[in-house]
Amino acid sequence: MQRYFVPPALMGEMSVSLEGEDARHAAAVMRSKPGDCFIACDGNGRDVLAKIVSLDKDSVQADIIEELSVTAEMTWQVTVAQSLPKGDKLEIVIQKGTEAGASAFQPFISQRTVVQYDERKEAKRIDRWRKIAKEAAEQSHRSVVPQIYAVNSWKLFLKQLAEFDLVLFCYEEEGRAGNGLRDVLSRFKSERTGKPAARVMVVIGPEGGFTPEEAGAAAASGATLIGLGRRILRTETAALFALACLAYESGELGGI
Repeated sequence: MQRYFVPPALMGEMSVSLEGEDARHAAAVMRSKPGDCFIACDGNGRDVLAKIVSLDKDSVQADIIEELSVTAEMTWQVTVAQSLPKGDKLEIVIQKGTEAGASAFQPFISQRTVVQYDERKEAKRIDRWRKIAKEAAEQSHRSVVPQIYAVNSWKLFLKQLAEFDLVLFCYEEEGRAGNGLRDVLSRFKSERTGKPAARVMVVIGPEGGFTPEEAGAAAASGATLIGLGRRILRTETAALFALACLAYESGELGGI
C-alpha cells in the first residue's frame, strides 16, 4: 500500500490531507479514486490508514480509519557521518542507508575529500538529498524520514562526537590490525543493558580514506577506531556494510 509522509499540520485526529507532489502522485501516478486507501505518516512515529474522500491534482482529502502500530525503525538511532564523496555517491548512501534504517546523515569535509564543495549550491543539494531520503523512507515503509544535516567542516564535526553514546570511526589500518566491529559492539551492548535506545554514529572516510592525524584527532575526541573486515571497501559501500552489522548486533534480525 502506498505510503506518504505528511506534515503534522495536515494530519488531524480524524482526517489527513495530501498536497503538492504527493497529491499529484496519488492522482496521476497511482490513479487513486475516492474509497481508495493509503498510509500517512507524520514523520514523528504516527502512522495511520486513511481512506480518500475527494481528490484533484493539487489536493487529496481523506478520513483516518485506523491508527497503525510503528515497528519499522532500528533499535539504535544510527547517524551516518560521510566525508563528501565524488559524483552521486552520497545520494546512493542516503537512499540505501535510509532503507537500511539510518536515522540521520551528516556530510563533512576531511583532508582527502576530493569533491569541490560549493557553499552556494548547498541548499539545492540538501533539498535533493532530503527528497531522496523521503522517497526511500516511503518505499521501505519507515515511519520516520532521516535527518539530512548541512555539510560540516572537520573542526565542527569533531565537536559533534560528544553527542553520541558510541562513535565508530572506520579506519582501514584498524581492519589490518584485526580491531573489528564485533568486539566493540559486544562490549557496548553489555554496557547498555537496561538503558534507553543508543545513539550511535558511524564515520566513513572519502575515497582516499582518513589520514593518521585525522584518526588520532577523532580518537582524542571520543571516537572508537574500528575496521570493517579484511577487505578495503568503497566509501559508498562502507556505510551500508556498517549499517547491516549494526542492525544485526542490535537485535533487529532476532536472537536478542
